[in-house]
Amino acid sequence: MKFAWIDLRSVPAAHREAVIDAAVHARVDGIVGSDPEVLATLPTTVKRILIGAERPENQGLDDLIVLREVTGNDQLNELRSRHQAGEKDIAGLVNVTDDPTLTLACDTAIALPYTVVQFKDPTKIPLEIVIAAADRAPGQLICQADNLEEAKVIIDVLEKGSEGVLLSPRNSNDVFELVEALRVKTPDLNLTTLTVDSIEHLGLGDRVCIDTTSHFEKDEGMLIGSYAHGYILCVSETHPLPYMPTRPFRINAGALHSYVFGQDNRTNYLSELKAGSPVLAVGADGRTRRIVVGRIKLESRPLLSIKATSPEGVEVNLIVQDDWHVRVLGPGASVLNVTELKQGDKVLGHVATDKRHVGWPVGEFCVEK
Repeated sequence: MKFAWIDLRSVPAAHREAVIDAAVHARVDGIVGSDPEVLATLPTTVKRILIGAERPENQGLDDLIVLREVTGNDQLNELRSRHQAGEKDIAGLVNVTDDPTLTLACDTAIALPYTVVQFKDPTKIPLEIVIAAADRAPGQLICQADNLEEAKVIIDVLEKGSEGVLLSPRNSNDVFELVEALRVKTPDLNLTTLTVDSIEHLGLGDRVCIDTTSHFEKDEGMLIGSYAHGYILCVSETHPLPYMPTRPFRINAGALHSYVFGQDNRTNYLSELKAGSPVLAVGADGRTRRIVVGRIKLESRPLLSIKATSPEGVEVNLIVQDDWHVRVLGPGASVLNVTELKQGDKVLGHVATDKRHVGWPVGEFCVEK
């Protein structure tokens, strides 16, 4: 996940309090300022970065990160020595205006825990060079943006290697828009309409409920299947049930052997998921978003096998709990109870051409049935 640092120094006074509130609420990674007293009022959930002043004493700011401008090798060597001596909260700021300062930025990014870079010219090639230089370094690289539009361009450049963007927002709306731009983007999926061939009562087995840390939309679910080449869209418990309250964070997903389709064209077994695992929410229109597992519930329940076929003849299987309140999505985001499915019904799913090895697509011979 990329992160944001918010610079308070040039925020208009009329908006400063609102910007601070927005930054804390949006859980930005850090807030940069030149006034230790303002930084002392911030909660410990945000990094407090002091620029243009020495570290104050006796203000409860032991965790303060001090950001110092690096204009030459002498300053870099001093900061490097302090870091090697055990001082962790050190950050360097390098203004890149030419080739020597570009080299200095690369060296700083390799040497220090945090490096902020700002560029005189609009080209992003120098940023790419610093990213490459710092790729294997343990420190974090932050690029300063002059405005929100530039920040969004930098985020695209930061896809590999660099971690953060520093912005002085005009108002609180800029803070929220920046945080939204930094969210991990996941591509849409092509969903297809599958035709149900049969359902079969299997008897007792183990099924998995996925409880997530996010609220599902009514047309969202997860792609679950017995085979790596095909999945059915299981809907969340967002929709009302007659005998229990809704669980808008839950997917009654399927038997523990099943695959769940996730980020980066990778699958996981339901049995592998645990609190903190990333998963993929999928809408009936194919949109996707990354969410996080909060809890897995594995329980023995009667199971039901659903067999379906794609228009191209690909056979798909889903094994779920044999109960009326377990549902899948059909065309138009229609909500279908699995125990009422019958031959010829239509359900939404996804067909993949890749074979799988430990969840990753591979080009090898593999038959699943």
